[in-house]
Amino acid sequence: MIFHRLLAAIAAINLLNLLITVVAFIVLIGIMVVVHEFGHFAIAKLFRVRVEAFSFGFGPRLFGYKYGDTDYKVCAYPLGGYVKMAGEHFAELSDAAAGTATVAPVSDPGSLTSHPRWQQMLIGAAGPIANFILAFVLMAVYFFWINEVPSVNPIVVEWVSYGSSAAQAGIQPGDIIRHFGQNDNPTWAQIEMTAIHEGNQTIPVTVERNGTTQQLTFRLSGDSKGKRFDVSDSGLFLQLVKGPIQVDTVTVDGPAAAAGLRTGDLITSIDGHAFHTLEPMIAYLQLGHGKPVVLEVTRNGQKLAPMVVQPNQLGSTWRIGMSNLPTENIPTHDEPMGFSDSLFESKDICLENSTLILDMLGRILSHQVAVSQLSGPVGIAQMAGQAAQTRKWSPKFGLAASISLNLGILNLLPFPILDGGMILFLLIESSIRREISINVKERIYQAAFLLIIIFFAYIMFNDVTKLPIFTHLKP
Repeated sequence: MIFHRLLAAIAAINLLNLLITVVAFIVLIGIMVVVHEFGHFAIAKLFRVRVEAFSFGFGPRLFGYKYGDTDYKVCAYPLGGYVKMAGEHFAELSDAAAGTATVAPVSDPGSLTSHPRWQQMLIGAAGPIANFILAFVLMAVYFFWINEVPSVNPIVVEWVSYGSSAAQAGIQPGDIIRHFGQNDNPTWAQIEMTAIHEGNQTIPVTVERNGTTQQLTFRLSGDSKGKRFDVSDSGLFLQLVKGPIQVDTVTVDGPAAAAGLRTGDLITSIDGHAFHTLEPMIAYLQLGHGKPVVLEVTRNGQKLAPMVVQPNQLGSTWRIGMSNLPTENIPTHDEPMGFSDSLFESKDICLENSTLILDMLGRILSHQVAVSQLSGPVGIAQMAGQAAQTRKWSPKFGLAASISLNLGILNLLPFPILDGGMILFLLIESSIRREISINVKERIYQAAFLLIIIFFAYIMFNDVTKLPIFTHLKP
């Protein structure tokens, strides 16, 4: 029986989707890593460190050319790449200390270790900085040339947070926005841009409610936390879709799972409020400060008994442990931003994603989130495949920028083998004004490498067990 179910699961796999996923992953990771390594390469060249190889891919050399001291090459395994600088490997340094070095002797002016520590630190930081620049440029290009916005007409209010500026203005769920700031029958993008440019200002708003017109004044305010204003900062959430929230994933051992919520369920209301997207639902949960909520759920066309869910707190946010199905079928149109607006919007997106990454790491260290929730190469490959197959550009640019930011931030962590670990060693050596023993460094790096391999294997195992082929085998 298990064998037949396994064959059925294998047969269900779409080979074309698998191919797209693999290719998208290789291209995405290849670009991210090559840009990262180019950062190291450029600053090393600037400081006249001898770069012996700049490789796209790993393994046997396929082709390339040598210019000066550097072998520019393409290798057989196209998963990223690397830069090899003279004197950066402990084996070379050990040989040099013994007087038998043939690659990077201590007196070699082109060796990395022959340069001042501040230059070595800049070379180490250049890779992550290149990833940050790439993420910023990607999002700036997206907002300047594309900027997909929902083709929603008319604009309907989905939710108004209690006590917010929108509530004080008299705006109510179900209102149709007929005038917003200087715009009659505003588009989604016009409302967004008004919120950005008129932050902390009072604007005129006209809404249609039950066939009558209401003239209101609305102060665009809220805690922007260093970001540009969004209408949601003022407690106003606009309706993006008409249908109920469809559950995509449910966190194992989370509140929603404990209440019986499953993938594919439709959440028709929460405490009697009909939400259509996740953002206003999360805003509603914050108002309850952990108070249990009642979910009305439909499964396979059948209405279930109400589910009582006790939200849990992750950092400063209350959640129930689920995500909604991506709304990729929503019609959109392009409304490119001006040059300065695209730069500011890109900056905000990058800062917000950087904060999310650091927040997630903090939750893992404080045991608020399980390590099993992280996505490894398989999970990233799935996201890359999904982004490649969608018709929209937003998931493609957003995922690429997010991965580039992740790569940069993770490499700056003060852990041996990573760029941040090298910088930490250099800072320690600068403070104690002497070199740390090469043997000590080797032992630390060997232990760190073993830990990374174990962690990588654990993440890979979690990724693989989440694949459909295994979920189909579960009873």
